[in-house]
Amino acid sequence: MRLPRRPRLLLPVVIALVAIVALFILFSSVYTDFLWFDAVGYTSVFSNVLLTQILLFVVGGLLMVAIVGGNMMLAFRMRPMFGPSMFGGSSGADRYRMAVDPHRKLIFLIGMAVLALFAGSTLAGQWEIWLQFVNATPFNDVDPLFGMDISFFVFTHPFLRMLLTFLFTAVVISAATAAIVHYLYGGFRFQSPGVHASRAARAHLSVLVGVFVLLKAVAYWIDRFGLVFSDRGFVHGASFTDVNAVLPAKNILAIIALICALLFFAGVIRPGGMLPGVAFGLLVLSAVLIGGVYPALVEQFQVRPNQQAREATFISRNIEATRKAYGVDKSEVIDYNAQGEPGKVDVNSDSSISGVRLLDPNLVSKTYQQRQRIRGFYDFPDQLDVDRYKDSAGNVRDTVVGVRELIGPPREQDNWINRHLVYTHGYGIVAAPGSEVDSEGLPAFEAKDMPVTGPLVDRTGLKEPRIYFGENSSTEYVIAGGDPKVRQELDYPESGGTGQENTTYQGKGGVPIGSFFNRMLYAAKYSEINLLLSGDVNDKSQILYVRNPRERIEKVAPFLRMDANPYPAVVDGRVVWIVDAYTLSNDYPYSQSRSFGDMVRDTATDTRAIAQQPRDHINYIRNSVKATVDAYDGTVSLYAWDSADPLLKTWSNAFPGIVKPAAQMSPDLRSHLRYPEDMFKVQRDVLARYHIEDARAFYGGQDFWNVPNDPSLSDTDVKQPPYYLSVKMPGTSAPSFSLTTTFVPRQGPNLAAFMAVDATDGGDYGKLRILRMPSNTTIPGPGQVQNNFTNKFSGELNLLGLGNAKIRYGNLLTLPFANGLVYVEPVYVQTAAASGQEPYPILRRVLVAYGNKVGSHDTLEGALEQVFEGASAQQPNDQRQQPTETNQAAQLNAAIEEARKAYDDARKALSADPPNWVEYGNAQKRLQDALNRLQSAKPNSTTPPATGPTTTPTPAPTTSTTPTTSPPTPATTGSPSTSAAS
Repeated sequence: MRLPRRPRLLLPVVIALVAIVALFILFSSVYTDFLWFDAVGYTSVFSNVLLTQILLFVVGGLLMVAIVGGNMMLAFRMRPMFGPSMFGGSSGADRYRMAVDPHRKLIFLIGMAVLALFAGSTLAGQWEIWLQFVNATPFNDVDPLFGMDISFFVFTHPFLRMLLTFLFTAVVISAATAAIVHYLYGGFRFQSPGVHASRAARAHLSVLVGVFVLLKAVAYWIDRFGLVFSDRGFVHGASFTDVNAVLPAKNILAIIALICALLFFAGVIRPGGMLPGVAFGLLVLSAVLIGGVYPALVEQFQVRPNQQAREATFISRNIEATRKAYGVDKSEVIDYNAQGEPGKVDVNSDSSISGVRLLDPNLVSKTYQQRQRIRGFYDFPDQLDVDRYKDSAGNVRDTVVGVRELIGPPREQDNWINRHLVYTHGYGIVAAPGSEVDSEGLPAFEAKDMPVTGPLVDRTGLKEPRIYFGENSSTEYVIAGGDPKVRQELDYPESGGTGQENTTYQGKGGVPIGSFFNRMLYAAKYSEINLLLSGDVNDKSQILYVRNPRERIEKVAPFLRMDANPYPAVVDGRVVWIVDAYTLSNDYPYSQSRSFGDMVRDTATDTRAIAQQPRDHINYIRNSVKATVDAYDGTVSLYAWDSADPLLKTWSNAFPGIVKPAAQMSPDLRSHLRYPEDMFKVQRDVLARYHIEDARAFYGGQDFWNVPNDPSLSDTDVKQPPYYLSVKMPGTSAPSFSLTTTFVPRQGPNLAAFMAVDATDGGDYGKLRILRMPSNTTIPGPGQVQNNFTNKFSGELNLLGLGNAKIRYGNLLTLPFANGLVYVEPVYVQTAAASGQEPYPILRRVLVAYGNKVGSHDTLEGALEQVFEGASAQQPNDQRQQPTETNQAAQLNAAIEEARKAYDDARKALSADPPNWVEYGNAQKRLQDALNRLQSAKPNSTTPPATGPTTTPTPAPTTSTTPTTSPPTPATTGSPSTSAAS
C-alpha cells in the first residue's frame, strides 16, 4: 500500500525534526560538560577521555563491521551459481529470500550501523582499561608463580581479556550471520537425511569455527595467568590444585585447541564432516576430562585430606601479597600486658588523657543544629567531623567542626527564583573543642553565629565563610553572580533592618551563562524555560552545579575513588573541603579480594558510607591523592600523596599535569590532613586475619579477630566505628592525633587488640601500631565495659532520665595509659526545652574505667580522680575512723529521705505547666547533696561517690515564662551545671 501524498511528505519532516532535537540534546550535554571542565580548569581530562572514547568507538565499530560485514559479503559472493534450488525442491528459505532480497542493501546497512553502534559503545566504555594498558608503569615486583612484573596482571592482562572477548563476539556473530546468508541463498539446506551444504559454505563455516577454536587456544594460554586470582583454594591465589593440575591442564588444552583448529582448517581442503567432527569431539572431551575432572580428582584425593600441608606454601604467598596490596605489611604488632594498677598511677604526672575528646560528633550534631542553625533553611550534617586547631596557648586540640549549609528556601517561598537565584549558599563554620563543654553541658563554641565570630576565627584568619559548594547542596544548580550593585543572594539573616544581608557571588566556580546560546544549552540540559526568560540572569551571571565535593572531584578525576567522609577545614583564611582519594584494583596477584562496600560500612546511621556496587571487589588500595575543593569558588586541587603508587603513576601518564606534587601543599593545609577513615576500615578488616603471618596458624584461625559491635547502640548488630582522637601510644613521648579501633576474638567479648594509626602529617604518618593483649588472661572488651558502666551506675543514670529526658551514650573511647587501658565514655541527656522543639543531647556525665575501677562524674577530671587518685589515697582500714553502726544508720535514713523528697520536688516542678525550671534546679541540687551524703555514709564502700543527677533541661528560647540566668562560663573539660538552666 502506498501512503497518501501528504503523510509521505510529513514523515521525512518528522524524522528530521526528531533527529535534530536528539542531536541538539546530545550536543548540549557534551558541550555543557566542556564548559564545566573549562570553568574548573580541567579541559585536558575532558578532551583526553572524549578522544579516547571516540577512538575506541570508531575502532571497535569499524573492526566489528569489517569482520561481520566482510563475512556476510563473502557468504553472499559464495552463493551457489545454479541458484537456491540446486539441492532440489523448495523450502521456507526461498520465501524469506524473496522477501529480503529486494531490500538486502538497506537491511545490510542498517544492521551494520546498529552493530557498529553497540560494538563501538561497548569498547568505548572500556577506556580505562585501554589507558592503563598504554600508560602502564612497572611495579618493580614480581609474582611468585610466573615471575612476571605485577604490572602485567594489573594493566596488561585485563586488556588481553577485553580484546579476546571482542574477537570472540565478532567471530560468533560472523558465523551466525554467514550461516543465515548461506541458508537464504542456498548454501545449505535442512533436508532429510541430514544437512546438505555446498562446498563453499562448508569451507567458509569451517574456517570461522577454526578461528573460534584458535582463539580458544589463545584464551587457554592467557587463562594460565588468571590462576593468580583463583578462589579454588583456602585463600585467593593459585592453590596446590591450580599449580599442579589446572596449570598443566591449561597448557595441554591450549595445544589440543590448536590441533583442533588445524583440523577445522583442514576441512576446507578435505570435504566431508569427519575432520570437523573429530576436532569438535576432541575439544569437548579434553575440556571435560583434562580441564574439569582431573583438577577435581586432585582436589578431592590429594588436597582435602592434607589441606594444611598442601596449601601452606600458597597461604604464605597470599599472606605476603595481601599485606603488601593493602599497605599493612609494615604494621607493628606490640605485645601489651594491659595490667595497670590504678592505685599506682599518678594522673598528674601523665596528662595524656586529660584532654581526651568528649564530644561525640554523631550525637552533638543535633546540638549544633538546635543551637547554631539560626534559621530553618540551614542545617548541619548528621555526622560532624573531627579536626585539629590550635588554642590560644598554641596547643593543638581535637575540634568538632561542621559547616552551616543551605537546604533550600522555606516551603512557602519555594519557587524557581528563590530556589535558584536567592537561596544560593550556606554560611559559616561552627567549631567547638572536643574536650570542653560549657557550664550547661553544651559545646563551648569557638566559631559560631552569623557573621562568624569566636576566637578560632581570629586565630585562623577566616576571610570567606560562604559555602557555595558542600555536601548537602539540595538544589541541583544555582544562578549566582550578576550585577554587584543589585545584590539579590541571601547572605545571612540580620536581627534588624531588612532582616537579611544580601551578597553577590564574586567567585570563578561557575559557567558564564550570560550569552543566549549558553542559556539555551542549559535550558535544554535542565528542561527549564526560565533560564531563557528570566530577566535576573544577565551577562555577569554564572551557573553553579556539581557542587558536592566528592562528585566534583570524581568528575575531574574519574580514575579515583573518593573517601565517603569529606571534611571542612579553615585553610589560609578560606573554608575548603579535604577529600581523600584512592586508587583501587582487583588484579593484584595472590591478594585476597573483598567487597569495598562491606569493609567500609559500620554503623547503621552512617549515611556517608559508600554503597555496595555490583563490581566493588578490590584486592589493592592506596590513598594516593589528597584533594581539596574550595567551598566558595569550587576550585579543585589534586595532590600526589603516595607518589610511589604505580597506579597513580600510570594515571598521571594518561592525564599529565592534573595531579600536583605534594610539595605544593601549603603548611596550613598539611596541618589539617588526616589518615582517611575508609582506608583505615579496609585495613582493620584485613588485619583482623592478616596480622597472622604464619601459614599454619592462619589455617587454624584460632587467633582471628572481629571488630566489636558498637556498645553505645543497644540491640544493634553494627560494627563499632573507628574514632579520631589524640592518643599516646607506648614508646612515644606525646599524644598524637590518631585513628583508633579495637578488636575482639572471633569467639568471646574480651579485648584482643587495640590498633591506632598516626593521622598527623609527619614522619610517623600512616604507621599502624597494634597492641596485642595477652592470651592467658581476660582484658574487658568494649561491650563488657559498657555493661559494667550500666550495672554500676544504673540508678544514677536512671535518675538522669527524669520525665521526658532520654539517656544517650556517646562514643566509648579506648586509650592505652600507664601500662593499662582506660575507657572513657560521655553520657548525654536528651530532652526538649519547650513544646514543639526538637530534642538535642547535653553532656551530663563522664564515665571512666581502668582495670577493676570505674568512676562517674560531671567532669573528666572528677571521674579520673575517682578511678586513680581516690584509689591511691585510700588508707588502710585500721587507720580509718569508722562511724558507729547507729550513726551510719541515722545518716543513711536521713540521706534517703532527703533524696526521696528532692526527687518528688523535681518531678512536680517538671510536670508543671509551664515547667518551673528554678524549682527544678534547686531540687536537683538537694538531690545531688543527698546522694553524696548517702554514698559517704555507706560502710566499706568501694564504689566512687555519686555526683547526683543533673538533668538540666534543654535551654528554651527566651520567652516571658522562661527565667533567664547569666551567660555560662566555659569549663575546661565539661562541668555541667547543677543549677537551673535558662
